[in-house]
Amino acid sequence: MSQQPMSDPRGLPPRLRKFIGTVALLLLVIIWALAAMALAQGRVTTLPGYAQFFAYVFLGIGWVFPAGWIIRWMMRFDRRPETL
Repeated sequence: MSQQPMSDPRGLPPRLRKFIGTVALLLLVIIWALAAMALAQGRVTTLPGYAQFFAYVFLGIGWVFPAGWIIRWMMRFDRRPETL
């Protein structure tokens, strides 16, 4: 039975992964906010009231799911010996 090595030379160092994730989160929030504002002032105002409600809910909290994926990637367990 073979054992897997403790370190993966192809993996990103945790510090770099967190930096990339932070930049990605900032870009996500900025782009999401600009897109949400553009949609809210344009197309959403022409929808019926119930559809506006759901559109505003999605535009308001929809960014949380991609942000969660980015944060999960940033905090992924690193199995390298120097980080244990």
